[in-house]
Amino acid sequence: MQGESDRQRDLLDVESVAGHLLEPGSVFALLAEHRNRLFPSELFADLFPSGRGRPSIPGEVIATVIVLQSLYGHSDREAVDALSFDLRWKAACGYAIDAKGFDSSTLTYWRKRLAVSNRPQRIFEVVRDVIAETGAVKGKTRRALDSTVLDDAVARQDTVTQLVAQVRRVGREVTGAKDLITTECTRLAELTGQGYDQTGKPLIAWDDPVARDELVSALVGDALALLAALDVEAITKEGGKPAEAIALLPLVAGQDVEPAPDSDGTDGRWRIARATAPDRVISTVDPDTRHAHKTRERRQDGFKAHVVVEPDTGLTTM
Repeated sequence: MQGESDRQRDLLDVESVAGHLLEPGSVFALLAEHRNRLFPSELFADLFPSGRGRPSIPGEVIATVIVLQSLYGHSDREAVDALSFDLRWKAACGYAIDAKGFDSSTLTYWRKRLAVSNRPQRIFEVVRDVIAETGAVKGKTRRALDSTVLDDAVARQDTVTQLVAQVRRVGREVTGAKDLITTECTRLAELTGQGYDQTGKPLIAWDDPVARDELVSALVGDALALLAALDVEAITKEGGKPAEAIALLPLVAGQDVEPAPDSDGTDGRWRIARATAPDRVISTVDPDTRHAHKTRERRQDGFKAHVVVEPDTGLTTM
């Protein structure tokens, strides 16, 4: 069950005893002052739906440690050590001078719960909102700004691989979709004798343009049939991984294809488009990755990251 902090301050509470030593405008002062409003119990209620078991570490403490851990690049063990021995961390978390940090595995436990939730980035979302609301960095004009390309280890996928992979993903993530794939997505099996439960690329004459166009038409037709058979609006409203899978399917089904030369787009005949879609998704494994380059000669797959550092507060945004 979810734990909650005791609102009655300890005699040796660091913020009460030495809070005046925190540098005004620093991230420690921001968290010490706004911790309760930043991370109320309701923010983490969905992570502990049963209400049974031993109380966890209070969410506001865990969230504060995670923010500071990200800021300083600490490991879990280093972050807990800082909570035990650094008075600034204790003040930010509402700890007493003689309070000991929790077991470092607790951070792993919380991150796993956050990762599978509908709002995995909620901690950093509310930090951003409160900074904007309170003007914590207002007037801090000194900024360090840079951009870079972060490499992604995921392999790029061609159109056929993306379509097959995303239909399979919808089957895994959306309740009832696996049965619908069997009954509605029949064009691939009719053309190649292979279903979506088989690995590897479909077996066709890959050097034959007509065969490639027929395969693309079958895959796009199956994707559209699956979308038509599902309650897309209800799944999207529910959110989470099913909604993400549904949202990506029409994107990969449409970004690389165009109607066949003698088709008006209504007869189900498609071909690979003779152009590249802007901001094209290159992998269903990591839909955020893109073709990127810093120079004309150096091209790579990854992310274009813009890093902004506020030296006065220590806050870093990307």
